[in-house]
Amino acid sequence: MIPRPHPKDPLHGVTLETILELLVAHYGWEKMGSMITIRCFNFDPSIKSSLTFLRKTPWARKKVEDLYKKIHKKLKQPLKASR
Repeated sequence: MIPRPHPKDPLHGVTLETILELLVAHYGWEKMGSMITIRCFNFDPSIKSSLTFLRKTPWARKKVEDLYKKIHKKLKQPLKASR
């Protein structure tokens, strides 16, 4: 039996794209690039290029997800993407 993610997990039901958009809206590319030192955040950053890199690089994706979890805990209400 494969364990299911717990519904209280802040990553449950949130796409990587949404996480990235929320973090960029909260911090901006420059601050994110200083917090998580990866090229796609520091040189000509875009959601598309960052998603491509993060989907292929588990360690970088984990850092982004951990940052989201940290921010999610601090907020009383969950973040919502604006589209």
